[in-house]
Amino acid sequence: RRKISSKKLQSRNQTPTSPNPHATTMTSFLSATAAVRSRNGEKCLPIHNSEGGATISVSFDGQNLAIGTGKYPTASYHDDVGIDHGITQAPWERRFSPYEFNGGTTLAISGKDYAVVAADTRLSSGYEILSRNISKLHPLTEKCVLGSAGCKTDVDQLRSVLDIKMKVYAHNHRKPMATPSVAQMLGNTLYYKRFFPYYAFNVLAGVDSEGKGAVYSYDAIGSFERTPFSASGSGQSFLIPLMDNVISHKNRLDEKRDLEAEEVVEIVKDAFITAGERDIYTGDAVEIMIIRSDGIQKELFQLKAD
Repeated sequence: RRKISSKKLQSRNQTPTSPNPHATTMTSFLSATAAVRSRNGEKCLPIHNSEGGATISVSFDGQNLAIGTGKYPTASYHDDVGIDHGITQAPWERRFSPYEFNGGTTLAISGKDYAVVAADTRLSSGYEILSRNISKLHPLTEKCVLGSAGCKTDVDQLRSVLDIKMKVYAHNHRKPMATPSVAQMLGNTLYYKRFFPYYAFNVLAGVDSEGKGAVYSYDAIGSFERTPFSASGSGQSFLIPLMDNVISHKNRLDEKRDLEAEEVVEIVKDAFITAGERDIYTGDAVEIMIIRSDGIQKELFQLKAD
């Protein structure tokens, strides 16, 4: 028999050398994507959007590819707080609102030859009282007053626009605008901003050319109507049922009579005391204006300050 050399025998019996487990293996993005699809049964790349839901969390460190199932899967790309900055999860959303509700309540009541409009003086933001002495009433003419609650900045902007239009009208026509005309102008102004409305809840009170009281109720985009009374703002739901009873005389069997302006003022005071008991955005004081053909009379009535 032929003898086999010891070197050849050793080479035959020797086990092949295994690769170094610590050696770096380069993996392409396409192969990593294919691995993700094969593990998830998906035929296309996952869509990452702000709604979440179908998002697939993937961790890939250049060597190992894994799919996480938790909210924040363990992976090398996460920072210390577990945020991947929208790489593989739904992006973090940041919301901004241009509107701020600063509270407040307004009320207007019309009579046979007068109109009474009132509003509280509290300015709030959330659970904070920013001011206790902010007027929500704005005289547009000597016979017409605008009451506005809502976002303070939008109310101020609306007042500025209306004042400019009033001055242009007075300059062109040599006379102040009549109350029904002011009501129409306010409706037009609000409607022009219907795609980005003023966050203001308005009531308009005054006397018309015949000397009769007039109150106009508005929605946010300028739709309006003439009514016996109107209320707006955070305390509206508390005042409307009361006014239906004592002003409109709905569902009552006793005879309805015309109220004098002084009686209406007392009703307004009681109404704001009532609203202040249940509405945290109504309080501190109520500013009352009595509008007649000969001008505007003002009165301030203190409410509770808590």
